[in-house]
Amino acid sequence: MVPPVEFRSYYGRPIVKAAVWHHDIAAYLFTGGLAAGSALLAAGGDATGRPALRRTGRVTALGALVASTYFLINDLGRPERFVNMLRIAKPTSPMSMGTWILSAFGGAAGVAAVAEAAPLLPGHGILGLARRVLPPLGTGGQYAAAVAAPALATYTAVLLADTATPSWHAAYPDLPFLFAGSALASGASVGLLAAPTAEAGPARRMAVAGAALELYAGHRVESGMGLLSEPYQQGRAGKLLRAARLLTAVGAAGALIGRRSRVVSALSGLSLLGGSLATRFGIFDGGVASARDPKYTVIPQRERLAARAAAAGVDESATTDAKTMAGGPSSLAPTDRLKREGGPAAAAF
Repeated sequence: MVPPVEFRSYYGRPIVKAAVWHHDIAAYLFTGGLAAGSALLAAGGDATGRPALRRTGRVTALGALVASTYFLINDLGRPERFVNMLRIAKPTSPMSMGTWILSAFGGAAGVAAVAEAAPLLPGHGILGLARRVLPPLGTGGQYAAAVAAPALATYTAVLLADTATPSWHAAYPDLPFLFAGSALASGASVGLLAAPTAEAGPARRMAVAGAALELYAGHRVESGMGLLSEPYQQGRAGKLLRAARLLTAVGAAGALIGRRSRVVSALSGLSLLGGSLATRFGIFDGGVASARDPKYTVIPQRERLAARAAAAGVDESATTDAKTMAGGPSSLAPTDRLKREGGPAAAAF
């Protein structure tokens, strides 16, 4: 009888090294998505003539971007490392592209947010000129930020999936959609929290669309990858993602039924914001947990090898037995093989 297989690694070390990132990166994932969603909210508010929605989206996008930059630089350890990333643009590197996306978005979102201060400036002199120039510049920056927002919301998903961390890598088809839905939901939550109910229509539609996408993609990640979905169902990650599903669903329902209630809209926004935050931290923790357990590396590798052998019509055990019966190289000890093949080395045996 063969005893059950125990998945152990050399001196208890993981087969795949877990990411060295701390929870600053999980917070960075959240604030980056919030900035992207808020930029889209601002563009929608401006396009539909809703100034409160536009103003809320612009200010939140800049604030979330500043927080995102802080979390990223804090995890890097030294600010100059971020600047060094801008020396080159490497399309094959998600980190390099993400640095450029973050920088381009930041410039556009910054101009848009500063333009909101134009009405506070005096109407004459240099400041008066700034008062006249800033609004059109802000509009241009706002739409430029909206164009960059989808890339900002999803490049972090590509960054995670491009690692060797098992449960991040396996989720590459769905992780960008999950992050995109989370970004939309968090951006919409700002509108539900800050804008009057009369102006919150685009935010409600955005909240429902983002929540639906987040819940669908999250379900696929948490249950559609076989064994590699397991880290997202257990421990801290499982608790966070279950809470995220509940908060997101409640927030979407509140966005639909709270059209005339300022209180219900605000509670819906808080629920969506909490759901997005829990989603990012849950995905982060689940990936780290999968790298620490050898079975999430070993079993999928064996399954892939078995699938390739089956697709090629090859039975690995039968091939090994045939070689043994035929006296092939795999069936002989090194000394026996040398004796059979002859040659100068055979005389030593």
